[in-house]
Amino acid sequence: MEMNCEKLYYDGQCPLCNAEMDKLRRVAGRSVELVDIHGVSPAEDLPSRDQLLRTLHFQRASGEFITGLDANIAAWQGTPYGFLWRVLRWPLVRALANPVYERWARWRYHRLYGGK
Repeated sequence: MEMNCEKLYYDGQCPLCNAEMDKLRRVAGRSVELVDIHGVSPAEDLPSRDQLLRTLHFQRASGEFITGLDANIAAWQGTPYGFLWRVLRWPLVRALANPVYERWARWRYHRLYGGK
């Protein structure tokens, strides 16, 4: 992968996450690097492993991180389906979509890792 490639950090032990990453991998090509958190070296300059496991993290080529539902939307923007994901940023939809994602992320983390 190229050095300035954008990266999406995901939990490779989550079946739903893996299913989505398989779809994204097929359509995104080399526009985004999909990184399984469980293969990341702790020495890398990243948020903590726990933070990475709690929610998606998208790292722009500039190094800036975007998290949660925004990370998912950013990852899909370089695909033919990016326009569909942008609907989740419309104000009224966003007001519903963000809390739903955050609740799902907490539930998923608790189910897989037993954390709060």
